[in-house]
Amino acid sequence: MDLDLLTVTALIVLGASTGFLAGLLGIGGGMSMVPFMTMLFSAKGIEVDLVVKVAIATSLATILFTSLSSTRAHFKRGAVDMAILRPMGLGALLGTFLGANFAGMLKGTVLAAVFAAFVGYSALSMLRGKKPKPGRETPSARGLGLVGSGIGFISALLGAGGGFITVPFLTWCNVKMHTAVGVSAGMGFPIALGGLAGYIMSGWNVAGLPGGSIGYIYLPALIILVIGSMSTAPFGAKVAHSLNVDSLRRFFAYFLFLLAAYMFTRAF
Repeated sequence: MDLDLLTVTALIVLGASTGFLAGLLGIGGGMSMVPFMTMLFSAKGIEVDLVVKVAIATSLATILFTSLSSTRAHFKRGAVDMAILRPMGLGALLGTFLGANFAGMLKGTVLAAVFAAFVGYSALSMLRGKKPKPGRETPSARGLGLVGSGIGFISALLGAGGGFITVPFLTWCNVKMHTAVGVSAGMGFPIALGGLAGYIMSGWNVAGLPGGSIGYIYLPALIILVIGSMSTAPFGAKVAHSLNVDSLRRFFAYFLFLLAAYMFTRAF
């Protein structure tokens, strides 16, 4: 599959947009990145059963780099609690690896339906604007590890950094919002690392993948997306500490509904 100038430009814009969102909202960008890559790669002739897996795997791999940039910006502002991030991150590493291998066994259409359902639910939660009331203390390290494993497994199916689960969970555990966002950004690295290994393994001998792929990860697109996303993630993190993002979050929710609808069309 050759990348023409228009496709390269689209990938740069997509990477820059999702990098900004990663820093601003504490999400890895996969919920918006995957549908657009599915559109682009479908237009390039990748078969339906593979295109969703390639999009999810490549999206997940970009978070490996975006997370480093975003977390560094949050860490400088004292918003990354390592006592929480360390056990959750270790759990997420294992959970994402297992989830990526599980995703490799699913049909692409099934994976598209799962993606659409989760994105639609996330959009509805954003739109309702209900924040979980702080109802308990942060679990033990073992409990955080188990939660991280679950977040990682789901993230592997979505190509996302898990922020849509991590932030509400930590808020429910009486963690301050800025800290929850900072930890969520940090979770992106182990999630992406486990997913990277899992999607390489599950797609290693699969036929029909575009040239330049390692497993399900399409390297040319990954490189372009990383260049765009790492340049904007720190700016998003900076804005997050100076702006009320509730209005933007509602707008993003409507946008996610449209993307979920598109992914349902890929499923059915």
